[in-house]
Amino acid sequence: MKKIEDLRIKIFADGADINEMKKVYKEGIVKGFTTNPYFLRLAGVNNYEIFAKEVVREIPDLPLSFEVISDDFALMEREARIIASWGDNIYVKIPVTNTKGELSAPLIKKLSSSGIKINATVIYTLDQIKVIAEALSPDVSSIISIFAGRIGETGIDPMPIVKESKRLIESIPLPKTELLWASTREVFNIFQAEECGCEIITITNDILIKLNTIGISLEQASLDIIKTFYECAQKSGYKI
Repeated sequence: MKKIEDLRIKIFADGADINEMKKVYKEGIVKGFTTNPYFLRLAGVNNYEIFAKEVVREIPDLPLSFEVISDDFALMEREARIIASWGDNIYVKIPVTNTKGELSAPLIKKLSSSGIKINATVIYTLDQIKVIAEALSPDVSSIISIFAGRIGETGIDPMPIVKESKRLIESIPLPKTELLWASTREVFNIFQAEECGCEIITITNDILIKLNTIGISLEQASLDIIKTFYECAQKSGYKI
């Protein structure tokens, strides 16, 4: 089993807790950060712009992804340009469609060709990948986020989709586009993502704290859990 320092893939922290973001940034493990409206609400963020600008001040030298919040493409474009103005290290997250299922590819093409770094997100299918990849400028940095973890929750193996997505990106080619494994569910997904050729994987705080388990023997992992169960039983005072 590889150790964390042997991995080529870049780990991005996924969330919107500013204190946790600053903490892991200082630790130096993560190489970027992503957010979305769900995490903003979960973290109790009241003012999106104030929050984002604080993140940019605290983390000025790593990629940061902030998402548009409208469902109308004209409003999305306005929001995207405002978000991009908050910092040179910002990627604007644009969902692959709006809530009506209408593809955002024309908007992504317009923004990307104007020099805005795009994180095309909530992608599940190869058809979506093809359309989005063709919309991205080869001269502008961008990210394609495949929701691999959520694909797995439907009972479908995400790895063939991610591998083929990587092949498509390389065939266009898009030299400044990185493939991102999103909605990570467990530490092992990091190794799956790297095998698929992803440059990036997003990880939430509950998984980040488990990275220190990478590389330990299965015998030790087994013993650690046995001790945990035993200690729980002792502290609870159970009797049979």
